[in-house]
Amino acid sequence: MQVLINTDHNIEGYEALTTHLKGLVESAMNRISAHVTRVECHLTDENGHKSGGNDKRCVMEARLQGHQPIAVTHHAATVHQAVDGAAQKLTRLVESTIERRRDHNNQTPPPAQEPQIPED
Repeated sequence: MQVLINTDHNIEGYEALTTHLKGLVESAMNRISAHVTRVECHLTDENGHKSGGNDKRCVMEARLQGHQPIAVTHHAATVHQAVDGAAQKLTRLVESTIERRRDHNNQTPPPAQEPQIPED
């Protein structure tokens, strides 16, 4: 599984942040990493240098084998909290997507019903 981190110009400490966040994402996605080919994290500080609560946004997109990409967004007060929240959301979404696909593929057709003959 490949993990890509993208930041806007307001996010500082790119190298150390990238290393830490890759580990966080890989840990969160550990159980389902066999189904995921790539995870992209887009980090932004929506207020720039102004202060404000929940202005850090993390958008995570997962690319699953044989499936369309899926994405989640999480806002928080810090970049680490935003990534952690998005990773948890994405993990749940990927797990439910995999489970739905598994259920759909294993679905058995309903038993055939015999035609009803009307009574005279």
